[in-house]
Amino acid sequence: MRLTHFVAAALLLTACSSSSAQSARRQSATDVVATIGTTSIRLEQVDEKALEQSVSAFGSMKLSQALYEARRNAVDELIATALLDGEAKTRGVDRTALVEQEITSKVPQVAEPEIAAFYQANQSRIQGASLEQVRQPIRAYLVQERTQTARQQFIETLKSKTPVRVMLEPPRQNVAAGNAPAKGPAAAPIQIVEFSDFQCPYCQKANPTVEQVLSTYGDRIHFVYRHFPLPNHPNAQPAAEAAQCAAEQDKFWPYHDKLFASPSRLAASDLKQHAVELGLDPSKFNACVDTRKYKAQIESDRQAGEEAGVNGTPAFFVNGRMLSGAQPFEAFKRIIDDELSMKK
Repeated sequence: MRLTHFVAAALLLTACSSSSAQSARRQSATDVVATIGTTSIRLEQVDEKALEQSVSAFGSMKLSQALYEARRNAVDELIATALLDGEAKTRGVDRTALVEQEITSKVPQVAEPEIAAFYQANQSRIQGASLEQVRQPIRAYLVQERTQTARQQFIETLKSKTPVRVMLEPPRQNVAAGNAPAKGPAAAPIQIVEFSDFQCPYCQKANPTVEQVLSTYGDRIHFVYRHFPLPNHPNAQPAAEAAQCAAEQDKFWPYHDKLFASPSRLAASDLKQHAVELGLDPSKFNACVDTRKYKAQIESDRQAGEEAGVNGTPAFFVNGRMLSGAQPFEAFKRIIDDELSMKK
């Protein structure tokens, strides 16, 4: 694989993987799936663009989810094009000139220290290539990323002037909360179920984003944590069982936070020391851990995740809509805002 392809592919990896539905309403080709002001977009227009996308862009997603993502990408691009064309017409310029003026000219240049910092932060993905070998691919990636950010920001300003609505039906999985640890009111309009692994670095990376989601949306979110310890992470199962033992003493969330804050301290002795530091009753906690009281519950969580299509961590289900990997806040926001708009 050429380095440019390798770097692009590696950056898609935002989840720990393992070695080992509920259907949306079926929409027809002539169904309107989005509107921009008084202009409609039909599913057949979307599929003209969606079905041209590369299968490799969707990893190991279920076919239903991959098709939805391809269609959603196409819908978003059709909406963006319509908005840009409308704004260009209003200003009396062509789209190319508008893009140069409002997007391209506003993209910050990539400095050498930024390339070096990216290189150092992604050593495991670059697989031994020298900085000189990957300097240009990294620069191109960072420029592309910044250009996309600037474009999206401009599109959002255009959306504030022209009403946009998306009616594309997403696939949903029926994922029960069970008796898993949860935050937020049970009757909240948005339920997020996370399947996670305490030894997974991407789960650790996703944790601050989850906190940002919860603080942003408050009581509109019912957040449920379910365990999905991967077989290639030997400390993940014991950590999950220990977290459930902490839940017996109403300390699941402090213990959860402690584990993610101390990724190098997941040995058996560490799990017990965390309990002491959090003020749990050590004799009760140790007895719970030593007898593996919650082994079956953790395995039940993992089975539920597999049935829902989880094959890596973290995996989130937002009102049944799957979001895989350590996604940015914007990815959660798009789905949550979609769901909230449907309930109005």
